[in-house]
Amino acid sequence: MTTTDQPVTLVVRGARLTTPEGLSEPVDLLVSGAVIDAVVPTGSRPLPAQAHLIEAGGRIAFPGFIDAHVHGEAAVLDPDVQLAMLRQGVTSIVVGQDGVSYAPSAPLPVRAGTPDAHTWATGYFSAINGEHPTFGGGSVADLLATYEGTTPLDVAYLAPHGTLRYGVLGGEARPATAAEIERMAALLRAALDDGACGMSTGLEYAPASNATDGELVALSRVLAERGLPHVSHMRGYEAKAGTAMAELVRVARASGVATHVSHYHGPAAELVGYVEDAHAAGLDVTFDSYPYLRGCSILSMVALPTWLPIADPGATVAMLQDPAVVARLRTEHFPGLVDLWERVTMAAVPGELRWSEGMALLDVADRLGLDPVETTLRILVSTQLRAGCVFAQPPTNSPESVRTLLRHPAQMGGSDAIYQGGRPHPRGWGAFARFLAEHVRELGDWTWHDAEKHLSTAAAERFGFTDRGRLVPGAKADVVLVDPAAVQDVATYEDPRRPAAGIDDVLVAGVPVLAGGLPTGATPGRALRPSLPARLR
Repeated sequence: MTTTDQPVTLVVRGARLTTPEGLSEPVDLLVSGAVIDAVVPTGSRPLPAQAHLIEAGGRIAFPGFIDAHVHGEAAVLDPDVQLAMLRQGVTSIVVGQDGVSYAPSAPLPVRAGTPDAHTWATGYFSAINGEHPTFGGGSVADLLATYEGTTPLDVAYLAPHGTLRYGVLGGEARPATAAEIERMAALLRAALDDGACGMSTGLEYAPASNATDGELVALSRVLAERGLPHVSHMRGYEAKAGTAMAELVRVARASGVATHVSHYHGPAAELVGYVEDAHAAGLDVTFDSYPYLRGCSILSMVALPTWLPIADPGATVAMLQDPAVVARLRTEHFPGLVDLWERVTMAAVPGELRWSEGMALLDVADRLGLDPVETTLRILVSTQLRAGCVFAQPPTNSPESVRTLLRHPAQMGGSDAIYQGGRPHPRGWGAFARFLAEHVRELGDWTWHDAEKHLSTAAAERFGFTDRGRLVPGAKADVVLVDPAAVQDVATYEDPRRPAAGIDDVLVAGVPVLAGGLPTGATPGRALRPSLPARLR
């Protein structure tokens, strides 16, 4: 007897499942249409002759991995990026991160002389999100429609607070009024009605850096009413993490919102303590992290002070060509970045300096015959702030810190992948494979069952995707077959666009999208909306 109204259409034969006690004996996954119909011991039930058969051969079957933090709202429509994700077992992604993305965007600007929110967000985060090939502005529903049947993966979207704020205030660097906060709240409600799975803030980026507790609490109350999370790039990391985390705790206490911290990194004992303290206070706090010691962002955020209008690239570029502004930067700001320059490598440099992609900033300076400050200003001006970079994090983020954080039960996997430029960070091609190869097989930080929780189940629970995250009857048939001995990330900083190894077969909604390591061309992907409010189930 089946759990669906249609016969078994596909069988994954001879897979092993993860359990708290270890790997199971071989089982067959019987799939009816888009869902798992039954999970039975291999050979215990005759297989329908008409069903498509995939031989697992003892590989481990996981529910499709969910990348909880990735900048893929445009990149997911690129076949090369789709392959990079699928070869890591990623079948669903959560985008709209760090408070800046394409929607919602009214067709008209906030005021004359300023771009509309979509144009602004595209330009500001060009080196992070790139340019969406078909979406030219509109609602969250309009954006989500671009993922219906156009990609092999499912795409979920966080309403980006910075974009909401820009849609009301433009790029003004000031606190919002009560009336403006209510307009932002109305935009947020509409975005959630359209299918957003929460709201992201990028509190280290303009214009969200101007938000007060009152603004964040008011918007978080809207989220709490829906049982959806506030996902935050905090106001600072490393040495600033304590103050930044305290802000999120204040907002959570006042609003009742569930809180998720993006790409948590730094001194692990301190960071774990903040999470444990929040849990002890009865707050719902989770975080994602990635298994690398280098980060990636826009060069303007890394190198420029907050008193420059970074969210307005045109105005900032004009100021960077003003000798008085440069003199102030040299006196007040750049002396504090002396230790930064040697840690920066260029990732995306559109225009005349594209040749510098993949080069250390100091080597670019040598080639140009300039000092690091002059080189940075030259890159920023020539690219209109559209330059991206990879940077080594301070030594407080150590291999042991990475391992300690990912072992915490509140952790879930996120790649923070950025796919722009000629030499991007390799995490977009290897993060999830590295979790499995290094932190399960080699170091034993996780068991295979732990990996299933951290890479799939936890994100499904956090964002309210009730039909995935587990391989059980009635669940969505997103299935990943992992060869435990062969899974491996092979992308490097020198050669970052190399797909991972050891994951050759992937199903999305019961449809093979990766077979024998190659894409099938099928596009069963859909916009992924919360099935029910994430914390009200």
